[in-house]
Amino acid sequence: MARILVSMSDEFLNAVDGVANNEQRSRSELIREALRGYLKRAKIANPQKAADNAKILDTLLDWFKFKRLSHE
Repeated sequence: MARILVSMSDEFLNAVDGVANNEQRSRSELIREALRGYLKRAKIANPQKAADNAKILDTLLDWFKFKRLSHE
């Protein structure tokens, strides 16, 4: 398993350690679980953003088609 170095304030680290201790797991386990949750939410959010962007593009294309037809 790879290891990384992450910088954070002492106060934040103390909060992380407090949660890890309350849940009876290691700091590393807690951080891995938090990152898994973040990645899962990011995957879910991106399809909606893509759909929203597609709607915007469709609207723009319709507008350009209308402008072109109105000038003919």
